[in-house]
Amino acid sequence: MEKNPEEKMTPTKMYHIYAKRECLYNNLSETQFKSKWETLKGMVGLMKTDYELGDLSYEEVEVTRQKTEEHSY
Repeated sequence: MEKNPEEKMTPTKMYHIYAKRECLYNNLSETQFKSKWETLKGMVGLMKTDYELGDLSYEEVEVTRQKTEEHSY
């Protein structure tokens, strides 16, 4: 099966943020992730919460989506 040259595979990084294994945010872009991650770290450090800095974690996932370009006729 020959691939159509019009179809492109575009990898995208997505992020999920967890606190004590509970997902707080999912499918964040890199820009959204950086903002949320810094905010959460600051909140945990400054405010009295049930969470400590060590409870925060994240997962980086690379998603490859097939992008098809349409022709104008």
